Amino acid sequence: MSAANPPPISLVQAIETDFEELLALRIDAMRESLERIGRFDPVRARERLRSSFSAMHTRHVAVDGQRLGFVVVKPAHGQLLLDHLYIRPGNQGKGIGAAVLAQVFKEADALSLPVRVGALRGSDANRFYQRHGFEFLAEEEWDIYYLRPSR
Repeated sequence: MSAANPPPISLVQAIETDFEELLALRIDAMRESLERIGRFDPVRARERLRSSFSAMHTRHVAVDGQRLGFVVVKPAHGQLLLDHLYIRPGNQGKGIGAAVLAQVFKEADALSLPVRVGALRGSDANRFYQRHGFEFLAEEEWDIYYLRPSR
């Protein structure tokens, strides 16, 4: 599996009881970026994910039947909000996230909707989203927001 030859992914609907598994994956994926800026707090991570968790908008990212990440896409004010996209750290850089974005873009394009996303300031996710066609939208204290226009 390499970024040049991304693996076939499947997006599998999450259910309410997947919350703990998703939380653990999110903490694992975000830990390094949050520690770098002094904001790693597993309690706050749980509260933030729990407050916005919607199983119906959450899908596991699977490769060869193995859950390697998750994505959350929600409709919001005439756009799609890419609320979360996490790939397990050992599987990042292999084209999995790009394959997920391609699927999200396909869904957004079918609806003629733009896609909005936020990334933690200083996170590698900022370069990832810019590389995949997202344009700078706004900046806040901890996050930078991007928009991929509708096609």
